[in-house]
Amino acid sequence: MTEIIPSILSADMARLADAIDTVKAGGAAMIHVDVMDGHFVPNITIGPPVVASLRKATDLVLDVHLMIEDPDRYITDFIKAGADQVSVHQEAVVHLDRSIQLIRSSGAAAGVAINPATPIETLSEVFGILDYVLVMSVNPGFGGQSFIPYALQKIQRLDQIRRDRGLDFRIEVDGGVTSQNVCDVVRAGADWVVAGSSVYHSKQPRAAFEDLRRAAQEATLSRI
Repeated sequence: MTEIIPSILSADMARLADAIDTVKAGGAAMIHVDVMDGHFVPNITIGPPVVASLRKATDLVLDVHLMIEDPDRYITDFIKAGADQVSVHQEAVVHLDRSIQLIRSSGAAAGVAINPATPIETLSEVFGILDYVLVMSVNPGFGGQSFIPYALQKIQRLDQIRRDRGLDFRIEVDGGVTSQNVCDVVRAGADWVVAGSSVYHSKQPRAAFEDLRRAAQEATLSRI
């Protein structure tokens, strides 16, 4: 069944534990943690100490998305801090195979993120060693952006690739997902859908999460 993954980028940074507990009560199994360095993307967010604090505050899966330059320098730090899975950007890595192997050998699931204008074919040689592919459906760096429609075609093509090759990597989608488009995203082939503003900027985050989760599950059943 498709998972909705709340992103704490849109939560109140002074009350992250409460924000996580709120969506956990609604059935969340994973939390998305955006790491930005002010270089690869214009924003700056958090580092390993915050991830370590989150690890102490929750037993949910911590899905850490490194939107940073030279991520190999920090991968092991984030995993030691408590990241269960780590994604790096294809555009930020020189030796992608090495980065993937570093994540996996350090004990976490390995993902690669691709920006909206990056062809999925750039991952052709590493599909077989990936645990997941993160499709950015906005240009990375800020929350609250609008979904880029052609991301749906990328999701569909990725889903077809894994079917054709008999692979089992997951497809994650991040950016601009709302109650209006979540069903389209799931029907296109997404397994994990990140939701930030649509959850934490609502008046009732738990209810907003539950509504997205319910819609995603119904869309998953219609896909089978």
